[in-house]
Amino acid sequence: MYIPAHFRIQNPQDLHTILRDHPLGALVKSGPDGLDANHIPFEFDPNQGPHGLLTAHVARANPVWQQCQQGADVLVIFRGNESYISPNWYPSKHETHRQVPTWNYEVVHVHGRLTVMDEEKFVRRVVARLTREHEASEPRPWKMGDSPPEYIAQMLKAVVGIQVEIQRIEGKAKLSQNREVRDRLNAADTLLAKGAEGLGEAMRNAIKES
Repeated sequence: MYIPAHFRIQNPQDLHTILRDHPLGALVKSGPDGLDANHIPFEFDPNQGPHGLLTAHVARANPVWQQCQQGADVLVIFRGNESYISPNWYPSKHETHRQVPTWNYEVVHVHGRLTVMDEEKFVRRVVARLTREHEASEPRPWKMGDSPPEYIAQMLKAVVGIQVEIQRIEGKAKLSQNREVRDRLNAADTLLAKGAEGLGEAMRNAIKES
């Protein structure tokens, strides 16, 4: 990934935040028909291995788990906040008319090695953890115990667990760092007014840190 120095995410905690807040990753691998991508919600554990561990499950009918050899190199892409940026949001544009449209975004690339975990106990634990995390905000969180045991057992047989041992993480936060502060602030305020709180706050935080 092309990352100019002023767009590179340096703080590991900022990388981890994007992984947690935007857990739907695009798992990219090389297969018999060339490059292939699968969109999968991942659980991230920073305390497993030198760089962390991604865990998920895929449908048994999905050939991805059979096409990947144990330890195969994969890339998982996580997209954070993103939005179109109009040059009209830059005060300097109205003075010089020397600005162009762009797109601001946050993205993390995880490089790692994939392992297939085709074990019922493993898959059950993964599903339970993901469910607890994503149901936490519900008034009455769903849990596997809400369904008949035989139904849950049937559903678990239909999926296969996978893990990605992370070898390297790199991130890019393109937040108008190459613009004047007044342009950055006004663009951030415009995004906030439009309801794009995530990117607007990220742009404001980048200004504070610069």
